Order: sequence, then C-alpha cells, then structure tokens
Amino acid sequence: MLFSHDIVVYLGLALVAAVWAGLRYTRAGLILRAVGENHDAAHALGYKVVRVRVAAILFGGACAGLGGAYVSLVRVPQWTEGMTAGAGWIALALVVFASWRAGRVLLGAWLFGGVSVLQLNLQAAGVAIPVEYLSMSPYLITILVLVIMSADRSRAPGSLGRVFHASD
Repeated sequence: MLFSHDIVVYLGLALVAAVWAGLRYTRAGLILRAVGENHDAAHALGYKVVRVRVAAILFGGACAGLGGAYVSLVRVPQWTEGMTAGAGWIALALVVFASWRAGRVLLGAWLFGGVSVLQLNLQAAGVAIPVEYLSMSPYLITILVLVIMSADRSRAPGSLGRVFHASD
C-alpha cells in the first residue's frame, strides 16, 4: 500500500512539504504571506505586490495543470468530457477548509478523497441508495464544509478579494 503508487503521488506529497517549508522558512514565503495579509503594508516596504500576486497565481495554475495532466494521462489514460467532474471546486474548497495552511490541505485532500472513494465502493457494493445520491455526496460534503467554515473568516488572509491600487 505504501509504495504501490506512481511517482506523481509521492511528488505531490513532496510538493506539499516544499510549499509548507517555503511559506514558513523562506524570504519569498514571508513576502507572499505579507502581500496576502496586508498588501498596502507590503507595498510600503517596497515589494511589488502585483508581481508577487501574479507569480503566486502562475504557480497555482502550474500545479493545477500538472494535476489535470496527471488525471488525463496517468490516472485515466484517456480524455472524456467532464472527466474532472468539478474536482477543481473541491480543490478550492479544500484551501478554505484548510484555513490557508499547507499541511491541513493534505489532511483535507485525504478526507475529500476518502468520501469520493467511499461513494464509489458503496456503488460497487450495490447499496440500496440511488447512484445519483452517492455521486453527489462528495459535493454535498464540500458544500457543508464550506458553510461551516464560512462562519469564521478570521483565518482568511486579510487582503483576500481586495483589489490593490499602487499609490506611487
């Protein structure tokens, strides 16, 4: 079970550890967290807020692209329309669930992945629950978690969703 997966699974685990260490122990991580928490203060210190935000978006997009390539080339070695079935929204919910902490993302991914596998196993076992309800269970769990987590916005970055205007 431990070493029966392909290399991308282990690279993903290493990526979580690297992002956590990078955000916590490097200057670039400190700058990124400063821009996320208070972009005006980061700008006052001389950091290029827009450049930092774009770099973070590019990194996140590259990771999402690698995930999509993995799904379509390795996990399911064919392309079908809608093959991700909204997994991107679950990934976004995972970040909120993890309170923007890299280590918690891993635990949340195991939780949501476990719910997805459970519904597939229940379908295969022929449980007397309609397939439609089993198929929507990961999304219902995601919505439930988001509703619960939305009550406490204190853990979100301070500049989340705020537009930055440089006043040079």
